[in-house]
Amino acid sequence: MMYTIVLDTNFLITALKFKIDVFGEIEKICIFDYNISVLDKTLTELKGKPNEKLVKALLNKKKVNIIKTNTKDYVDDILAKLDKSFIIATQDIDLKRRLETKKLPIIFIRQKKYLELKNVL
Repeated sequence: MMYTIVLDTNFLITALKFKIDVFGEIEKICIFDYNISVLDKTLTELKGKPNEKLVKALLNKKKVNIIKTNTKDYVDDILAKLDKSFIIATQDIDLKRRLETKKLPIIFIRQKKYLELKNVL
């Protein structure tokens, strides 16, 4: 099965703050086929945030897919509605709870230095 890993805004900002090589770490923990994406709304959310240009440059360099959304929903609501073929990378506690309730796969930062993957079949 091919997964789409969706990087959330706060995940990107936090990973950069702690100098975590997100792409290298994902490669270590994901022993299956995947591609990495962000929502178009995540790019909007990054506006004015710390390291906005750095995050966007990294996403460009790594050729991260951008998922177009045609909804007025908040990013967290969109992410919470995705199915099990998506893995959400987030540090947002409320969103993590919502995803865990639905047993959806998530990636999160542990101990400010590595990533953990949870709920993958």
